[in-house]
Amino acid sequence: MTDKQTHFGFETVDESEKARKVAGVFHSVAQKYDVMNDLMSGGLHRLWKVFAIEQAGVRQGARVLDIAGGTGDLSHAFSKKVGPTGQVWLTDINSSMLTVGRDRLLDKGVLLPVAQCDAEKLPFPDNYFDCVTVAFGLRNMTHKHLALKEMYRVVKPGGRLLVLEFSKVWKPLSPVYDLYSFKALPIMGKLIANDPDSYRYLAESIRMHPGQEELKQMMSDAGFDRVDYHNLTAGVVALHKGYKF
Repeated sequence: MTDKQTHFGFETVDESEKARKVAGVFHSVAQKYDVMNDLMSGGLHRLWKVFAIEQAGVRQGARVLDIAGGTGDLSHAFSKKVGPTGQVWLTDINSSMLTVGRDRLLDKGVLLPVAQCDAEKLPFPDNYFDCVTVAFGLRNMTHKHLALKEMYRVVKPGGRLLVLEFSKVWKPLSPVYDLYSFKALPIMGKLIANDPDSYRYLAESIRMHPGQEELKQMMSDAGFDRVDYHNLTAGVVALHKGYKF
């Protein structure tokens, strides 16, 4: 792989092509995203997000940035935590996902600021947010190290970053997990969303994402201190947390 190439699942593609391909995946799955998440995880994704929200330690009046916020689950929960004196921004690079998230928040009577933006070039000032979160979005970013540096830039001193992402499962479970990922997920994608290829990509992208220790080091390299992680569901998912001092 050359300097101008990167991974799209198990494929090697030009960096400029990856953004287009990832966009295509999420334009395709946006309307069925939550349904598929419930099916794929047996509803566990909701518990993983609850754990992340509690670990964020967000209080009344805080400013929160939800990156790759998709259908708005975290943004909605954080809006309850920060109250009327706080601020929660829902952002995503994908217009289809962002539209679904915005509409669902409006349907619940929740009005939040929404921005379509690239996590590698965040349109926010330095030292602005008390907490930045990215849930199941980092693995789709082309230059993860640049995105992490941008997240560091916009976090206030004393603030924190939380990354909730698929990770490396406990080794004895790998054969079963692989069978489920590469056989069952595309079938679900075909039946529910009429799109087996997008769900095959999701399974592949999980395998190409940095593992627990590698991501911990990447966050430290971006400037975060006291970086640590919690394995959830035997490492299927990990929550990484780091501070800016």
